[in-house]
Amino acid sequence: MNSVRRKILGFAAAFATAATLMGTATPANAATYPCQMSGSTIPCTTVTGIDPGSWLQVRTGPGYGHGPIAQAYSRLYNGNQVGLTCWTLGDGAYDNPNYRYWMRVEVGNSYSGYVNDWYLNTGSPDVWKQQIRQCP
Repeated sequence: MNSVRRKILGFAAAFATAATLMGTATPANAATYPCQMSGSTIPCTTVTGIDPGSWLQVRTGPGYGHGPIAQAYSRLYNGNQVGLTCWTLGDGAYDNPNYRYWMRVEVGNSYSGYVNDWYLNTGSPDVWKQQIRQCP
C-alpha cells in the first residue's frame, strides 16, 4: 500500500472516530442522530426488527401491562422515526426477555410513550447512555 493511500485511509478512520465522538455522524451511519421533535432538537432513531404485518405498540409505561397511547400515534412500523427523551428499565422484550431497556419516545404532535429499545436502531446501551438521560 503506498503512503498516499495509507494517509487517506488513516484520515478517513480518524474522521469517522472524531465524528462519532463529537456526535456529528449522519443518520445513514449512526444509530442515533439529531432531529426536530416538538420544537426542540433531540436524539432520534428508527424502528427496526418488527415482523411484516406487525407493529410496535407505544405504551403509557415501560411494560407490556401498560395500555397504548392515543390510537392515532400508538403504532410504529419499521423505518418510522422516533425522538428519544429518556430511558428506564421495564419488562424484557418479547424477542429477548433479558433486554429490559425501555425508551420514552416522542412520536409526533407532542405525543410520547414507551417502547422496548430492542426494537429501535439505537445501538449499544454503552453508547446511547452517553447521549440519552435516564428517566426520573
